[in-house]
Amino acid sequence: MTQHSNRPQFQGKVAIITGAGSGIGKATALKLANEGAHVALFDMVNDRISQTEAEINAQHEGAARAFDVDISDPARVEKAVLETVELFGGLDIVFANAGINGVSAPIEEIQVQDWQQIITTNLDGTFFTVKYALPHLKKRGGGSVIITSSINGNKRFSSFGMSAYSTSKAGQVAFAKMAALELAKFKIRVNVICPGAIATNIDQSTIKTDDLQDIIIPIEFPEGQQPLADGPGQPEHVADLVSFLASNASKHITGAEIVIDGAESLLS
Repeated sequence: MTQHSNRPQFQGKVAIITGAGSGIGKATALKLANEGAHVALFDMVNDRISQTEAEINAQHEGAARAFDVDISDPARVEKAVLETVELFGGLDIVFANAGINGVSAPIEEIQVQDWQQIITTNLDGTFFTVKYALPHLKKRGGGSVIITSSINGNKRFSSFGMSAYSTSKAGQVAFAKMAALELAKFKIRVNVICPGAIATNIDQSTIKTDDLQDIIIPIEFPEGQQPLADGPGQPEHVADLVSFLASNASKHITGAEIVIDGAESLLS
């Protein structure tokens, strides 16, 4: 008779989660901690990240530590990764999740600095996170990297005015696939997830200019935008996927681009 261990699947594992203060990042941090992991919460220090840290530690003492990180700043990312490894003793899982919507505007109207902020945060931030994590993953002899991209820029192109955002999200997919091939010999898996509409706080980072109406092509879905659900997906849905990709259950999956959108992108 097969004996099944009650040992949590991430017992002894260490995970870095960027954008951990809310939404998908918070839900994933809670799930991984509940499954035994120590979690390093990378985010700008505020009430939300402090609350996430306290919530996890109330259930699992010492399992979480919040780090004040702006992922667009490589020096701060590198410092936080080193502090994570020093505190928890290593690194096994990286969830490069942080990102912004930024300014939505027609291409000729978007300001250069607004374009650069979106690219730097979303695409460069992913690169910085993975770059500085890699030496520590290699020391462990493997690991799992999961990157949050989007259906926008990969499966759907009808978010008018979001050319910078979509470009950054398409770039993340290409980066993930290049990294998956490069790192396979080190037993480091790299996968990218493409959520559709998820109930998070990312819209708080969205600024829409008045001239957007000049380029919008009306699209109407009388039955709603997600055939599988009555509304947007929940952060917990994505956390379940991240947990799977971080676990041994997906040990032969790398370079995958996984859509999680309730069939939303199939409509548009």
